[in-house]
Amino acid sequence: MRSDIMKNGPDRAPQRSLLKANGYTDEQIRKPLIGVVNSFNEIVPGHSHLNTIARAVKDGILANGGTPMEFNTIAVCDGIAMGHEGMKYSLVTRELIADTVECMVKAHALDGLVFIPNCDKIVPGMLIAAARLNIPAVFCSGGPMLSLNDDCGKAMDLNTVFEAVGGFMQGTVSQEKLDYVEEYACPGCGSCSGMFTANSMNCLCEALGMALPGNGTVPAVFGTRLRLAKTAGARAVDLVRENVRPLDIMTKEAFDNALTTDMALGCSSNSLLHLTAIAHEAGVPFDMHYVNTISERTPNLCHLAPAGHHHMQDLQNEGGVYAVMNEISKLGLLNLELPTVTGKTVGENIAGVTSKKHEVIKPVEAPYSKTGGLAVLFGSLAPEGAAVKRSAVAPEMLVHQGPARVFESEEEAIAAIYAGKIVSGDVVVIRNEGPAGGPGMREMLSPTSAICGMGLDKSVALITDGRFSGATRGASIGHVSPEAYHGGPIAYVKEGDIISINIPEYKLDLLVSEEEMAKRKAEMVPLKKEGLTGYLKRYSKMVQSASKGAIIE
Repeated sequence: MRSDIMKNGPDRAPQRSLLKANGYTDEQIRKPLIGVVNSFNEIVPGHSHLNTIARAVKDGILANGGTPMEFNTIAVCDGIAMGHEGMKYSLVTRELIADTVECMVKAHALDGLVFIPNCDKIVPGMLIAAARLNIPAVFCSGGPMLSLNDDCGKAMDLNTVFEAVGGFMQGTVSQEKLDYVEEYACPGCGSCSGMFTANSMNCLCEALGMALPGNGTVPAVFGTRLRLAKTAGARAVDLVRENVRPLDIMTKEAFDNALTTDMALGCSSNSLLHLTAIAHEAGVPFDMHYVNTISERTPNLCHLAPAGHHHMQDLQNEGGVYAVMNEISKLGLLNLELPTVTGKTVGENIAGVTSKKHEVIKPVEAPYSKTGGLAVLFGSLAPEGAAVKRSAVAPEMLVHQGPARVFESEEEAIAAIYAGKIVSGDVVVIRNEGPAGGPGMREMLSPTSAICGMGLDKSVALITDGRFSGATRGASIGHVSPEAYHGGPIAYVKEGDIISINIPEYKLDLLVSEEEMAKRKAEMVPLKKEGLTGYLKRYSKMVQSASKGAIIE
């Protein structure tokens, strides 16, 4: 075992003495030491219950002859951080999480790991750590929040609150209605209940083969979640005995499976940012053009919120991720022979898991669309690509041309939207919010929700070198690369320029001549934000383009 270098032999008596100071017995020290990587805290609702998940994981480890050793890492709530400088500190934690896990595991020579994430950046941060460390590991998330119906029978989630704010600002939502939504939209613990980034990544853990069935869909408050956690703990011990490692599972073919499942599910556009970064850590090539190749051949089978009215509990009731994978396997789109942490192949995992009603998971013969839920657009405005959640875009906005309304920050754009300065046909451009220029690549749920809440989501587009929440709907195009800070074309867009969007043809163009662009590049200087300190200053210097997953090099 890896831990033998730390605990065996007379010269390791000091190390054993320190372990005994924690109450570990000689018998426990001799067993496989399984790190339980817990992101519990009392701030994030997706994480406030993870102490109970960790207890169940440790029970599973103990029952299967291992010794659990729990330690923590950080977690940011994107919803709480949204709309102010706090959002600059969200994406940047992905690398911090990976680094802290690496340090703890390497320093203490652990044999295996159970990762307990739940929300947005925590899942990919832990997947990066798993690939980097490459010791036996399994993922067990905290599960999604339940969605309750409002007094009109419409299911609610966090996005309902953001959009209600937009309606309130316009005068179409009363204070009483806003108060009601605030009170009941987020009823308890768990990751926010739609196919937002957290749930997207927890579902993709199943598709990658790194988590057990139900990881992404079993609600946080169900007893099934605790039983899943116990099983995950037990499997971690087996994986150590079998010496099955993350890079045995996270292969090029596994990423193809994950991206294909992503397209069928209609996951968050942030999943592209994270899959790119995880693949990089795993040494797997990930070409943005290839995303569209997979999108072209994969039907979109699910319209979970924000694309539709279904939520994670509804997907669970129809068979979960495995039912979606089983459905698309009918088209020969998945590699079914790949190993997974269950000890079975992908094909064995999904065999017989089917959707009976086909209300949440459409059959491949009658999908929502013949192409996948995500698309990467290329063109004169985004030479390296830009991401859009195609499944959440209104049909009338799939092709659009309109005048640019240019803003240098999210705050400027929100003020203009609430002031009624954005009108039908406009293309809102928010720049200097990229990975380096933000810094931190803030999510833009507040402006997109304001646009939707004010009834403009079918006539106004929003483009940014920042990114969008998985809760975003409408013609919201993010990750524009290169970003403004690095002199990308978005830095030189002027008020009134015509922008052309053609999602079916994967195009995003600024309709300005090459001569005019050359003139602007000679005259205009991209904005550089001053006064950066601390981690953001270091991050801004080291972070790479969104087209590379905003990795640190």
